[in-house]
Amino acid sequence: MIAIITGDIINSQNTDSELWLPKLKNLLGSWSSTPENWEVYRGDEFQLKCNVDEVFSKSLMIKSLIRTFENLDVRLAIGIGNEVFLSEKITESNGSAYVNSGRLLNDIKTEGRTLAIKTENDKVNRDLNILFKWASIDFDSWSVATAEIIHRLLTNPELTQEELAKELNITQSSVSQRIKRSNFDLIQETDLFFRKKIAEL
Repeated sequence: MIAIITGDIINSQNTDSELWLPKLKNLLGSWSSTPENWEVYRGDEFQLKCNVDEVFSKSLMIKSLIRTFENLDVRLAIGIGNEVFLSEKITESNGSAYVNSGRLLNDIKTEGRTLAIKTENDKVNRDLNILFKWASIDFDSWSVATAEIIHRLLTNPELTQEELAKELNITQSSVSQRIKRSNFDLIQETDLFFRKKIAEL
């Protein structure tokens, strides 16, 4: 079983891609190699293959990165399933994980959602998508400052509040307040719940 994230950037036409595209490519490139494991195509769409248990945390790293840019957001469709054909390019590989993810992206565009999952298990789909609908109310309203702190904590969990304060040029108490406002503890709990639920597949 593998996980595929198919995503597209919301409002990309109103923002200079030279601002966000290199950072997105750097993030994806820090996980695996292109074009076999990830690729950006048609300017503002992308696909990423990763381990099933890591897919939610990786989705949040992508989401928090894109939300650090004013007026930008990202739609993320997670597909979980098999891989029956492996090509040198991810966009040419195939299997139920790819089909689930690609079709789901079209569905959530129509529904106006920004995060959803499709697996081969209807009960897991129902449970996780209810969770994602609630969680997205929070994720979709992240300010640039909130997204920035979440992104740094997710990509570098060892960072102390003092180190974060130095990096962001703010006080340690401001860092503490931002972390509280971001519901970061709840994000970590949600990730643990996701991993347990996915283990049922």
